[in-house]
Amino acid sequence: MLDCLDKRIRGEIPDTLLLCEHDPVYTLGRRQGASNNVLHPEKIPVIEARRGGDVTYHGPGQLVGYPIVQLQGKRKDLHAYLGFLEQVWIDYLYKVGIEANRDDRNTGVWVGGKKMVAVGIACRRWVTWHGFACNVNLDLKPFYNINPCGLNSTLVTRLSDHWTSPLSIENLSREFGKHFISSWQKWNES
Repeated sequence: MLDCLDKRIRGEIPDTLLLCEHDPVYTLGRRQGASNNVLHPEKIPVIEARRGGDVTYHGPGQLVGYPIVQLQGKRKDLHAYLGFLEQVWIDYLYKVGIEANRDDRNTGVWVGGKKMVAVGIACRRWVTWHGFACNVNLDLKPFYNINPCGLNSTLVTRLSDHWTSPLSIENLSREFGKHFISSWQKWNES
């Protein structure tokens, strides 16, 4: 990711979206006191990330996205970019029959009053990195060992609890990746 970031800053690569799953890990954002929200990490590693936000969990069954994109012109607005990331997921979930929304007090994408997609970014020279984590079909138990994003762990949900079709990270990656690219192009043209 950092190699792509450096290459994008130098203009050696175009805007890029990296999609992956992680081994179990708790990540701490830059928010002051984020480590206080790690209650019982047990055997899951806790690492500091350079993104904004608090603590979250990443693991198998979660689609994690790292848009390495340059914000230009009128798009040099981190709050607008965060809103863009949320809206991309809201629009995608709507297309598959899931009603999602924002929460005025907390970042991310919410379904039925629970967070499904966490969002946290970093930016260097107007090129972003880090991004989002969509809970697809992962085990939610590791969230009970933290206050995810500073919230109660019962406020976390996953896509598989709201979608009746079989889910695979590979298929979701392909579908969402196309949706993201199209949305990014439209956002930059508007």
